[in-house]
Amino acid sequence: MAFPDLRSFMELLESRGEVLRIDVPVSRDLEITEIADRLVKKGGPAVLFENVVGSDFPLVIGLVGTRERTALSLGVNDLDDLAAKVKALIDLKGSGGVAGLLGNVNKLRDAAHLLPRRVRSAPVQEVVWRGDEVDLDKLPILKCWPLDGGPFVTLPLVITKDPDTGERNIGMYRMQVMDKTTTGMHWQRHKTGTKHLEKARRLGQRLPVAVAIGGDPALIYAATAPLPPIPGLDELALAGYLRGQRYPVVKGVTVDLDVPANAEFILEGYVDPAEDWAVEGPFGDHTGFYTLPDLYPRFHVTAITMRRDPVYPATIVGRPPMEDAYLIEASERLFLPAAQLIIPEITDYHMPPAGVAHNLVVVGIKKGYPGQAYKVANGLFGLGQMMFAKVIVVVDEDVKVTDFVAVWREVALKAVPGRDTLTTRGPTDVLDHSSRGWGYGGKLIIDATTKRPEEIGSAASSRDDQASDVAGADAASGAFTPRAAADLPTFPGMVAQHQTADGYWMVALDKTRSGQARELAAAFAGHPAAAGVRHLLIVDEHTDVENLQDVWWTILNNIDPERDVTQEGGLLAWDGARKLPEEGFVREWPPKITMSPEVVRRVDALWHMYGLPERWR
Repeated sequence: MAFPDLRSFMELLESRGEVLRIDVPVSRDLEITEIADRLVKKGGPAVLFENVVGSDFPLVIGLVGTRERTALSLGVNDLDDLAAKVKALIDLKGSGGVAGLLGNVNKLRDAAHLLPRRVRSAPVQEVVWRGDEVDLDKLPILKCWPLDGGPFVTLPLVITKDPDTGERNIGMYRMQVMDKTTTGMHWQRHKTGTKHLEKARRLGQRLPVAVAIGGDPALIYAATAPLPPIPGLDELALAGYLRGQRYPVVKGVTVDLDVPANAEFILEGYVDPAEDWAVEGPFGDHTGFYTLPDLYPRFHVTAITMRRDPVYPATIVGRPPMEDAYLIEASERLFLPAAQLIIPEITDYHMPPAGVAHNLVVVGIKKGYPGQAYKVANGLFGLGQMMFAKVIVVVDEDVKVTDFVAVWREVALKAVPGRDTLTTRGPTDVLDHSSRGWGYGGKLIIDATTKRPEEIGSAASSRDDQASDVAGADAASGAFTPRAAADLPTFPGMVAQHQTADGYWMVALDKTRSGQARELAAAFAGHPAAAGVRHLLIVDEHTDVENLQDVWWTILNNIDPERDVTQEGGLLAWDGARKLPEEGFVREWPPKITMSPEVVRRVDALWHMYGLPERWR
């Protein structure tokens, strides 16, 4: 089912009881975030805030806040159907005679939907603000988290064009409002927008930019998708294919750019590459940590066009699970056939919410020879944005990659530390606060597949002198029985600990000095309590050691695998505590995102006024 615009999708959700309206005044400064965060974490509905303080426009949030709503927004019954849809398109047949070729006709007809369709007039240009009328403060733009540098546009579809080739790009880059006519433009070094800006710099010209807010769900999703660099395949093409209709576009009022005709708002303007960059941030990011302030280009808004009755769509990001987890899962499903086309032994893959996309990738393979897990993992590191992956875990095809507990059980049982783990280096997401350098750091491959004879036997030679302890001996012999110990040791600075029955030992450490985590790992590896353990997970004092998701979320954010994942006897020790300047870590360590207590109390007190059920409080 194709949705012509955002409001048609909202109407369908409302008919299903999945959009609730709040008509009492609500602040865009933190209050909406607190409400929306509670709802998305409990699988609640989307919300239309009809009375946002300081704005005449309503705001909707949480439209794709569940797996089911995300699938519905993309016109499928289940996200797994996306993979089948793409596989059917790319599986063109060149043999089988006339009948085989005729079988491609419907597929080629589907491909025709890739081309956008130009229209002369559009709903998004019913109202036009120019000159002194332009005022971003009139839009209900959210300040999401207490330490944010200001309000941020969180669902912008940023449209640019390559100054040399004319190739179009639509990306989703957060935009901090600086004043009534200026925002930051969060173009990171790997992004296409940055490449377009650099070309404009070399040509000595401004880069025209249009920012769509709204549009139908297929385009909003497409702006987040990691598209491969295929000529003619851009975000409008992907949206057209997903919706089964050519995407309607209209020429901008003041910029020579095609913009979505069905959007709610369009911000038109430019970025001047000759202008000094502005300080942008902090921002409570999708990692669940604040991204610290940095310099980014300025976007100058020269016109705003809109519908007569626009709705402002927004999202929030932060500690998982959040709405973006379902968009990430949609990309997983959509690009699985393409990954299998290049690496055919892949049976499935998954990026769990605890890994906030790039930090953890679980891959299932049909294994046929020794070393195949490393072949697959290294192949993935070379595929587009998969280059940012930090930890790749490879499992057998019969393991359900979406079963988080089952995956880590396989790791404990089948991956011997040292023998079946491998560190390497490569590009990292620039939002990774723990990597050895900005955009560059260590990576870890864990082979949790069933081993072939050629893959067994080298563990003892890779082990240090501590192999004589119980856990080390178990690992060297290949025999390992996971179990939790009854008596656990203490260590200075430790605030909590927990062992699981499947081979994991979680320790929360209030780290105050250099080398403290490494000393803890060495001490615990030699203790009898390590006999049934293969992984020692050291986290900060703010982590719940009995919450597996919280532990892994902290670990994966806070490690550079080459520096922080070490072998201690038979243990693999993961140092997910904060890094200190005394340890050679020169960057500022960011705080975890938490809402201010006064806002939490306010929302608690007003919950009945919002008209929201108690089960989502």
